[in-house]
Amino acid sequence: MRIEADREVCTGAGNCVTIAPDVCDQEEGVGLVQVLTQQPLGTVQQGRVWRAAFACPSGAMTITE
Repeated sequence: MRIEADREVCTGAGNCVTIAPDVCDQEEGVGLVQVLTQQPLGTVQQGRVWRAAFACPSGAMTITE
């Protein structure tokens, strides 16, 4: 699994940070998503990433297997 985020599409809602704080963060002062780890490990972390991507209102997150 690999996760990427398109900062041009991100609206800074922060759903990803709330759901997967060990994988996503928001850039201070700007609020746009920052992916902390592009390859989440373990089923728990991967599950959070899927939920975060689904909860993203702008569709900025992309997951590839």
